[in-house]
Amino acid sequence: MKESAPHSIDPELVFKAWEKIKGHVHHTPVLTSSLFNKRIGARVFFKAENLQRTGSYKIRGATHAILSLSEKDRKKGVVTHSSGNFAQALSRAAGNFGIPAYIVMPTNAPRIKREAVKLYGGKITDCEPTLEARESAAFKIKEETGATFVHPSNDLQVILGQGSAAVEFIHKVLDLNCLVAPVGGGGLLAGTALAASFLSPTCEVIGAEPFEVDDAYRSLQSGRIETNKTTNTIADGLRTQLGDVSFPIIKKHVSRIIRVEEQEIKDAMRWVWERMKIIIEPSSAVAVAAVLREPYYFEGKKVGILISGGNTDVGQPVFL
Repeated sequence: MKESAPHSIDPELVFKAWEKIKGHVHHTPVLTSSLFNKRIGARVFFKAENLQRTGSYKIRGATHAILSLSEKDRKKGVVTHSSGNFAQALSRAAGNFGIPAYIVMPTNAPRIKREAVKLYGGKITDCEPTLEARESAAFKIKEETGATFVHPSNDLQVILGQGSAAVEFIHKVLDLNCLVAPVGGGGLLAGTALAASFLSPTCEVIGAEPFEVDDAYRSLQSGRIETNKTTNTIADGLRTQLGDVSFPIIKKHVSRIIRVEEQEIKDAMRWVWERMKIIIEPSSAVAVAAVLREPYYFEGKKVGILISGGNTDVGQPVFL
């Protein structure tokens, strides 16, 4: 169920993807904080995808993937496996086009995300919290229904759609020196990198990930896709790994990955909640934490941070 990575991807495709989906998604605001600027010694801008439909950027990739299907395939529906944000996004996007969405979710998926999938009309199949179990269940549904499998991150059409957030960002804030995005499966980071390479080639693209799941960092170091032995991070959206579509793009266009500790993620999320008065989820806070961890690297620069989503259960003791 993998999609082979093309030898060369025209970065202009990400702009065309944005043109295709822009009428189906929110053009989310860009926020600033004078306190954050002072703390870092830089001009920092936050692209608030937590205010996107379904609460994350993933509606962009889900919508583009569905729009890229033929009418015949679209009617059969779509299937994916996801712990939450892409599950919500594909359910909502499929509902917008009146087609079924079959969602395989691990039993440890956050309650708030599971409930949202049901609300958007997704048909949930539970599985054990392993990649093998997720893929097996999704493949079975694909065979039984004829639905098209859409990978949450390792799918070119999804990646191009995710990159539309950076297209908007770069249009809104000119001459960014750096763009920072969290990385799990790599869909957002790869799409961001393609957008920057086309629209702002001097802008450095940087990934951010937890030390607990640092496969992207190690993959850039080794030049091949590395795996994680554990998924012990609060950033539930990043408990996955790069694929053979996302990694070549990241390898070509991303300069570095900054890793952060679990406490740094909690501190960054709390800072944004308390100072900026917006709710962001732990995966989003990873990108904020990366800038806070290395302020000397960003000092004096014009920095963009992609806030990937805001789907968090506020009843959980995440700050303890």
